[in-house]
Amino acid sequence: MKKDVIAFLHQIKYPLLLVLLLWSIMALDSIFNLHLTLLGIYPRQISGLPGIILAPFIHSTWAHLLSNTSPILVLTSIMTIFYPRVATQAYLLIMVGTGLLVWLFGRDSYHIGASGMVYGLVSYVFWTGVFRKNIKSIILGLIIIILYSGMFASMFPNVEKNISWESHMFGAIMGLLTAFILKNNIETDEIKQDPWAND
Repeated sequence: MKKDVIAFLHQIKYPLLLVLLLWSIMALDSIFNLHLTLLGIYPRQISGLPGIILAPFIHSTWAHLLSNTSPILVLTSIMTIFYPRVATQAYLLIMVGTGLLVWLFGRDSYHIGASGMVYGLVSYVFWTGVFRKNIKSIILGLIIIILYSGMFASMFPNVEKNISWESHMFGAIMGLLTAFILKNNIETDEIKQDPWAND
């Protein structure tokens, strides 16, 4: 049992380190009053371009960070365990693509937080099930939709003003596009043709 726990923790070491990084950044911002929000994405301003990379690591409040911590840990763990061959590519495509779209089309305000990645990963896991048509991916996609179906309302402009619905919407779009781009980069356990794939 102990060996199983250790093995599992080893599998998700990078998701755990990511969460530790997010909390460390928030702690430093709170302690030293660094105003890291100013490093977020500010649409159509050159000064806002670094936010394409930095924004997912910055949160406005502890409550903001807490709301993203669980889904980020769950979703990155799913990617690390079930889609290790494409996990890094998927993260980068979703992060950069979402950030760029927010920079191009978002409201004139600072956009920060990991929620764009959350929506991107939810979308990626779901659409990977649609595109790959193997049992593992389909089951994972269904589980993700059941767990996070309540998120969809926050993808549209009728949410609170301090919520970046643009990050949510563009994250979901990038998740779909990334799933399509990487649909043929199959994992080792998918090499054997699944009979559903020929339907």
